[in-house]
Amino acid sequence: METKAQVLYDFTAEPGNNELSVGEGETITITNQNVGGGWIEAKNSRGEVGLVPEDYIEIKQAQPFTSGGNAASLDLSLFDSHIPTPAPASTAQVDVAQPETPVTPVTPGFSSTSPDETSNGNDPWAVFDNNASGGVSNNWAAQPEGTETGKTSSNAWHSGGHGHPQAYQGPGAEDDEWDEEWDDVKSSGGYAESDAGEGGAINRGGAHGSSMKIALNKFPGFSKSGPEVFLLSKQPAKGTKLPVYGGEVGPVWAYPDYQLDCVVADPKKGSKMYGLKSYIEYQVTPTTTNKPVNHRYKHFDWLYERLLDKFGSAIPIPCLPDKQVTGRFEEEFIKMRMERLQGWMSRMCRHPVISSSEVFQLFISYKDEKDWKTGKRKAEKDETVGVMIFSTIEPEGLPDLDLIEVEQKCEQFNRFTRAMDDGVKDLLTVGNEHWKRCTGPLPKEYQRIGKAFQNLSSVFTSSGYEGEAALTDALTAAGKTYEDIAQMVAEQPKKDLHFLMETNNEYKGLLGCFPDTIGVHKAAIEKVKEADKLVATSKITPSEKTTMSKRASTMSYALQAEMNHFHSNRIYDYNRVMQQYLEQQVKFYEMIAEKLRHAHSQFTTM
Repeated sequence: METKAQVLYDFTAEPGNNELSVGEGETITITNQNVGGGWIEAKNSRGEVGLVPEDYIEIKQAQPFTSGGNAASLDLSLFDSHIPTPAPASTAQVDVAQPETPVTPVTPGFSSTSPDETSNGNDPWAVFDNNASGGVSNNWAAQPEGTETGKTSSNAWHSGGHGHPQAYQGPGAEDDEWDEEWDDVKSSGGYAESDAGEGGAINRGGAHGSSMKIALNKFPGFSKSGPEVFLLSKQPAKGTKLPVYGGEVGPVWAYPDYQLDCVVADPKKGSKMYGLKSYIEYQVTPTTTNKPVNHRYKHFDWLYERLLDKFGSAIPIPCLPDKQVTGRFEEEFIKMRMERLQGWMSRMCRHPVISSSEVFQLFISYKDEKDWKTGKRKAEKDETVGVMIFSTIEPEGLPDLDLIEVEQKCEQFNRFTRAMDDGVKDLLTVGNEHWKRCTGPLPKEYQRIGKAFQNLSSVFTSSGYEGEAALTDALTAAGKTYEDIAQMVAEQPKKDLHFLMETNNEYKGLLGCFPDTIGVHKAAIEKVKEADKLVATSKITPSEKTTMSKRASTMSYALQAEMNHFHSNRIYDYNRVMQQYLEQQVKFYEMIAEKLRHAHSQFTTM
């Protein structure tokens, strides 16, 4: 007997994802209820077959749709159990057997779990320019998490090695294709013109790699495309509670007594497949244990993907340093990548939620290979991901906010982060131009001055007049002084401007994530605004409407806590980097002044 179902909400299929577009009130035939991950396979009246979110339908045999038009309340039962979809046979990788060799520190093995990087165009803020509701249409499934970054390529979830996260396959089953093709952007050692632009090598992953990818996918917790997953969830909260307290500056995260940090150092070249594959390992040493563990770049990327899946809806997770194919083993590139990995890890360590999470602690302090495999499997099967991370957040002693307050806070943060994004990019542009001048035309000008003094000294010497030796020697010394200054000018950006540029590049990437995070909150606000209509059509109950408002308030407190964390870090970082920059500038000009004073002393006072 065929199983019929009534469609409760409009759902728009994404091309290439084997999904089926359905409309509210439509009757469909279920062809497979065991797809898993919150999806079912169904056929419409036109004979088209595809995947539909199981919470968008009501099975007639279980809960008949009445003639009066009263639909059953939205049931988010997909969160009661998640069965990861097994990878298709076509994507299976050939294992290459290798003997396990104990290494201290241990380097974990990985299977490929990272989805393809998606692009958000050239402007991550465009989502707020085009739609007052934060880029979210009235169709709940139109845009994942209330942003535009959920649009994936047609084969994003079907390419080999990039499917649903699988359990660890053993040390001989590492994804070899990463070794040669994982890095795909050529990076310069200094600050090329593109670095300060939208698509520069500083950005990871293409046109605008700094924005996060919060996508509609087949992972547990992301099976639906908006904050309503959390707003109407009937699932009890799972995972460690994340309290938010009222502080002097407003809502704040709970900070640990001890500030975690880690050191990324000692890069070494390794190989496998009998030397056919080469890679660079970095040693990561946390301050908590002082015991190092080894990680490759792809391991860092695995951590990034896990953090993004779990916390990305509530906390901006900046992308890793850029990827590269050629020159991966050049000393300058290795040094630059290590420095940027250090910056990324330090920023993660400073976040109280990220640094205390199980997956992050596993990454920096796993005990052995068995410990790593167990923790890795657990992280990849975590159900509290996507917007469901808000279910673990508990405002301690804070009153519920009304919708107007929530919307005002969201807009305030949106305006500030957008303005700061413009300011950071402007400083990067100016710094890039200054770097070019310091390493190009400016030293040449000093060299020309120095040579002109020395040429004049040679002319004076040719006069044969015996009383001018002191003058010609002083002129020659002055010329050499200006040549020394030219060399100092060319080397100075690496001593001061470099750190200022690196800090701004970090913030450029971090600010590029905020449109996605804020977009989730704007989408939630829109859903709460629709609550009256949903109550009127009996799609939700009045109590569920109240629950939606309370949960939107919880989301707002999380956003405020995150913004206050961002502000405190911003003040600390820019104080530190500006002090460092100006200290180096003072030393630089003092050295120049000392050289000029010495040159001045060579001339006879008449």
